[in-house]
Amino acid sequence: MHGRFSRGVVAAGLPAATTGTAPVTEEDLARLPAVVRRYLRFMGVVGRPRDWSFQARFTGRFRLRPGTPWMALDSWQYNSSLAVARLFYMRIRFAGVVPLYGWDTYVGGRGRMHGKLLGLVTVVDGRGDEFDIGELVTYLNDAILIAPSMLLTPSTSWSEVDDRSFDVSLTDSGRMVTARVLLDETAAPCDFSTTDRYASLPTGLLRARWTTPVKGCRVVDGRPLPERVSVIWHFPDGPFTYGEFRFRDVVYNVSPGI
Repeated sequence: MHGRFSRGVVAAGLPAATTGTAPVTEEDLARLPAVVRRYLRFMGVVGRPRDWSFQARFTGRFRLRPGTPWMALDSWQYNSSLAVARLFYMRIRFAGVVPLYGWDTYVGGRGRMHGKLLGLVTVVDGRGDEFDIGELVTYLNDAILIAPSMLLTPSTSWSEVDDRSFDVSLTDSGRMVTARVLLDETAAPCDFSTTDRYASLPTGLLRARWTTPVKGCRVVDGRPLPERVSVIWHFPDGPFTYGEFRFRDVVYNVSPGI
């Protein structure tokens, strides 16, 4: 599976950094709202060079619709800030037996959701404006939880809501997405909420609130990382948790396809 993932990342033609970046300083954060500064300090941003990529592995479970059974999931992901890109590759056991391989991607300002049973038969292929927006805001979600220094660019804006939450917006390829980030008492991110995503339902695409609550936190090499993350649609008839992920490995500032 990792080989397929690496080949897909290489095929996307993403750039790699050729020189290092200067460490983030308190002066770099000075113009940001106080609640954002507390969050970035908690995330270990100050004193580290800005991250330009990360690669992560997740395991967990996934389901397609309310009332359907959970399926085991294994996934790999590569994100880059050099060209604002996200490539998420997953394998789930459809009906507990048949493997379904899927890509969720944002490359070149375009989002796509593509899945194949056995890696051969296409069962989903979503693209268009709704997927462009949805994949971009998911990139924003990833950065908030894993590598927030990737957002310290002119394309990101921050605004304080109160002493435990802030709004963050990201602009890329002529579109802007926005989310609200909630913090716990330590300034760790505990939830992320946006309406810039569309659920794919049998009746079509539905714009709905999407949240990613975090449970637990561990520190690896001075970087706080979520222990577990859920992904939840908030539909008119109630919330639907369709995925639960556990972080296994994260490496930073690596070239595509490593």
